[in-house]
Amino acid sequence: MNQIKIGSREHKLIMISMIIGSIVSFAIMYSPQPLISLFADEYHVSPSLASSSVCLTTIALGFGLLFVAILSNSWGRKKTMGLSLVSTSLLAILSAFGHNFYVFLFIRFLEGISIAGFPSTAIAYLNEEFSPANIGQVIGAYVAGTAIGGFTGRVVVGAMTDLSSWHTALLILGVISLIGSLWFWIYLPESKNTHRVSFSLKYWQLNVLGCFRDKNLVSVYALGFLLMGTYVTILNYIGFPLTKPPYNLSQTIFGFLFVVNLVGTGSSVWFGKLADRYPRQNIISLAFIILFAGTLLTLHKLLIIKILGLTLVAFGFFAGHAVASGWIGLLAPHKHRAQASSFYLLFYYAGSSLIGLSGGLFLNYFGWSGVTGYVCFLSIIAICVALQATSTDEFLPKSVASNFNA
Repeated sequence: MNQIKIGSREHKLIMISMIIGSIVSFAIMYSPQPLISLFADEYHVSPSLASSSVCLTTIALGFGLLFVAILSNSWGRKKTMGLSLVSTSLLAILSAFGHNFYVFLFIRFLEGISIAGFPSTAIAYLNEEFSPANIGQVIGAYVAGTAIGGFTGRVVVGAMTDLSSWHTALLILGVISLIGSLWFWIYLPESKNTHRVSFSLKYWQLNVLGCFRDKNLVSVYALGFLLMGTYVTILNYIGFPLTKPPYNLSQTIFGFLFVVNLVGTGSSVWFGKLADRYPRQNIISLAFIILFAGTLLTLHKLLIIKILGLTLVAFGFFAGHAVASGWIGLLAPHKHRAQASSFYLLFYYAGSSLIGLSGGLFLNYFGWSGVTGYVCFLSIIAICVALQATSTDEFLPKSVASNFNA
C-alpha cells in the first residue's frame, strides 16, 4: 500500500482540503441552529418542530449513508465527496428563497441527502491513505475542521440575521461554500488505495453483514449515536433559556456563543493523538465525563458559568468524535471500511435526530433542568458502553501497540 507520509506535500494538501470540506458540510448542516427559537416565534411552531430544521437534515443524511459507500466504492472517493459538497452548496443557496417554513424544511431534507456523500467517504479516504499508526492524529485534524465548520455556520447566520435576515444569511453562506467546494474538487489528491467495485446488491448485503458481526464495531456505532445525540440536544435547546429573560441575548450574541465549538479544534487533535497511544475505550470515556460535567454547569444561573459548561460540552464531544472515528477504521476490515464508516455516521446522525427531537419533549415538560438530566443519563450509558469494548492494539504496529499496555 502506498501510504502518505506525515509532513509531505500530499499530506498538507489533503488536510487543507478536508478542513475546507468539513467547514462546508458542517457550516451548512448546523446553520439553522441559532435560529431555532426564532423559527418557533416567527412561524408559531413548537420547539421540537422548529428544531427539525436541523434534525430533518440529519435524518436525511442518515438515510443517504445507507447507500453512499456503494457510490464511493464505484465512483471513487474524490468524485463522491466533490459532488456532495457542490450539490450541498447549491441547495444552501436555494434554501435562502424558501419563505414557507415547510418548503424550507423540504430543502433542508434534500441537503441532508446531499451532505451524506462527504463525511463517511472522508473517513474511509483518510483511513486508506494514511498508516494506522497516524490515523488518530489525521482524523483529529479532520474533526477539527468539523468544529470550525459548525462554528462558522452558526456565527455567520446568527450575525447576518441580525444585520439583515436569515434568508440573506443562508444565501451568503451558500455562495462562500460553493467557492470552497470547487477548491476542494480541484486540489484534493486522488485516492491511491481505493479498490473500485461495480455496484452489486449482493456485495452490499455482504458488506452490511460484515459491519455488524463485530460487537466492538456495534459498540462504536452506539457511542456515535449517544455522542452526537447528547451534544445536539444541548445546542438545539440552549437558545430557549438564553434568548429569554433574564439573559435576553440577541441572535448575534447568541450565535457568537458557538465560538465554544472552536475548543473542538484542540480537543479533537489532542484526543486523537492520545488514542494513538492509549486504549480508546478509556480515552472516549474521559471525553464523555467532560461532556457530562459541562452539561451540569449549564444549570448554573450565572451566564459565564453556562458558557463554561457549553465549552466543556463542545470539548468532550469533539474529543470523543475524533477517537470514535479513528476507532472505526482500525476495527473494520479493509473491504468493509467505507461501509463501516457509513454505519458509524448513520448511527451518529440518528442520535442527532432521535435524541435531539426527544430533547424538545423534556424541555416542554421539565424545562432546561429536564434537558440536562436527560443528557447526563445518556452520558452515563455511553461510558458503560465504552468501557465494555475491546482495545484495538492488535490492529496497530508493535511500536504503537506497546504503548497500550504501558
